[in-house]
Amino acid sequence: MAARTQTSSTAGSKQTQAPSATLRAAGTPRGDDLGAAELAHRVAASLSRIRKARGLSLDKLASASGVSRAALSQIESARTNPTLAVLWKIAVGLDVPFSALLGEQEASRCRVLRAEDITPLRSVDGRLESRLLTPAGAPPGQECYEMRFAPRGILNSDSHGGRTSETVIVLTGALRMTVGEEQFDLAAGDVFQFRADAEHAYENRSTHETRILNLIQYL
Repeated sequence: MAARTQTSSTAGSKQTQAPSATLRAAGTPRGDDLGAAELAHRVAASLSRIRKARGLSLDKLASASGVSRAALSQIESARTNPTLAVLWKIAVGLDVPFSALLGEQEASRCRVLRAEDITPLRSVDGRLESRLLTPAGAPPGQECYEMRFAPRGILNSDSHGGRTSETVIVLTGALRMTVGEEQFDLAAGDVFQFRADAEHAYENRSTHETRILNLIQYL
């Protein structure tokens, strides 16, 4: 995700975090990781509600997610804007889709997500932009992201829990996907599906922008 992970200077490096690991709302100051304070409050409310519904203490969630108790406490009280990587870890620890942390709306027969209501999240180095295209209240278990990679843009992702799968559709440009120890070079029009239970990376090795759709299915 689409936006939800750590980044590094090369697709093969899985531990060294680069500046682009933190995504922030487009057009916002660098000091504000995800942008709007409203988003921090939505995440705080969702985290508190889901954690308590599952009967998890902060200590238990810290153990399940790999995010420290102190960090969870700050996020739940809206005292900090977490990075996308941290939010993803929390979602895995809670066993919920990433979008559940962004707040839910009452489901209806039809839903429209206006372009102006979608806040693009950009990496600090500006080489990656991610937009969550799934409207709140959509059927659970699926998410869709539009991702734009500038030349040399890289996104490394930890493995996802359960039987999560991803389908990557390359709209423009070229993309190298690394899944575990395997690499796949994709061109515009290619569709790539994989089980996301291994570390994986997305890399634009070309000199032009690459734009993809990333469909995530939670089974």
